[in-house]
Amino acid sequence: MTIYTFLMDFACASLLILLGMFLRAKLKFIQRSFIPASLLAGFMGLLLGPSFLDILPLSENISSYAGVITILVFAAVGINGFSFSPGNMKRDINRMGAYAVYKVLGIALQVAVPIIFSILVISQLMPEINYGFGLLLAAGFYGGHGTAAAIGTTFENMGWANATDLGMTAATGGILAGIFGGLIFIKWATRKGYTHYVNFSDISDDLKTGLVKRENRTSMGEDTVSPIALDPLAFHLALLIVPAGLGYLVNNYIAETWGLEFPTFTIAFLIAILMYVVLGRGKKGVYKYVDSKVVDRIGSSATDYLVFFGVASIQLPVIMEYAIPLTLLMLSGIIVVVVMLVIIGPVMNYESWFERSIFVYGYSTGVFAIGLTLLRIIDPNNKSKTLTDTAVVGPLNTPLELFAWSAGPVMLLAGQHWTFVGIYLAISIGCFILARIFKWWHWKVPLGDRPPVPLDKDH
Repeated sequence: MTIYTFLMDFACASLLILLGMFLRAKLKFIQRSFIPASLLAGFMGLLLGPSFLDILPLSENISSYAGVITILVFAAVGINGFSFSPGNMKRDINRMGAYAVYKVLGIALQVAVPIIFSILVISQLMPEINYGFGLLLAAGFYGGHGTAAAIGTTFENMGWANATDLGMTAATGGILAGIFGGLIFIKWATRKGYTHYVNFSDISDDLKTGLVKRENRTSMGEDTVSPIALDPLAFHLALLIVPAGLGYLVNNYIAETWGLEFPTFTIAFLIAILMYVVLGRGKKGVYKYVDSKVVDRIGSSATDYLVFFGVASIQLPVIMEYAIPLTLLMLSGIIVVVVMLVIIGPVMNYESWFERSIFVYGYSTGVFAIGLTLLRIIDPNNKSKTLTDTAVVGPLNTPLELFAWSAGPVMLLAGQHWTFVGIYLAISIGCFILARIFKWWHWKVPLGDRPPVPLDKDH
């Protein structure tokens, strides 16, 4: 890869994003579907890119861009600060605690249920498929193509040929289920009035077309530093790239020194928070020269490119292989994520339940970019604090993932499949118990009566 490869990839992405914006502005049926221009561009990139027609000069590196851009997105969330409102501290802790339990439950069920289904149903219908087959669903749906490839390679090294192809197919199917299923659920939720931050029942032409009339336009931000010294946009961009780069370096150091792996975006977020504290918000603090609106716009711009590369890098050819067993397996996985969204989501998330649940649904069916895409449609400015809370509680899922991806293949192929499943079922039961003990259980409150997350007075 050369720097010009990088340039051409982003040039193609930019061209298609502009074309997506044009289509969104002109075509009524696209406006009615509320599909962002970046998602339209992603579909066009998938069609015209190397995975299908191979018309555009997109490189094989496009699948790696989404993960890097995600780090920048969370650096933007962190640099704008994270604080509890004194009057709502108990409420904030309860919100994040319930969300943490919800996320842990999501991965525990996604590991356990498909494996049980694979053992009891698929392996009986097709004896040639071993007990490790079910783990490929969790690896593909929850981990995405990277994790699916890693698990598949582990299985192949243990003698199971074609495991990588199966895992990649599961990952691809999960992404498609995440995109199209997510849009269906968003339409359903908006009709029911479960969304709080975008009211599609009375949406303005500005929001439908994406083009803001002159009389409705607002400023993107203010010049907080003089362009003579440093351009204000460069100043804010530097504030985000520094924690993003440090997050990568620190995470590598942790992995090499202690053998622990954390999401790099979480490390970057924490470093950005530290910068926020060090910069200071008082009269003498440097932070008075940081415009949170400019930071938001940079983070939002990064999200648009993240969405494009996440969708455009889908590998279509593998979908047609192993159609029958994979279809059955993916149906079991889809049932899990739908139950987590529609039934358990509102039970464990009281405030802004749909925004938080659709985000978890999105990244539980493919890649983080899908979750961000779905959240961006209904909460473009992170008013539900879903991204902020995800960065804080995200590491809680890391031990569950590490154990599943490392010990899972060995245990499943060594006859310890029920022990492995039992561990994740026990975790699932523990999540339900915690939710009841801490009163993070809202079964009787009607969905339409759930409030949004209250806004901080200083944001």
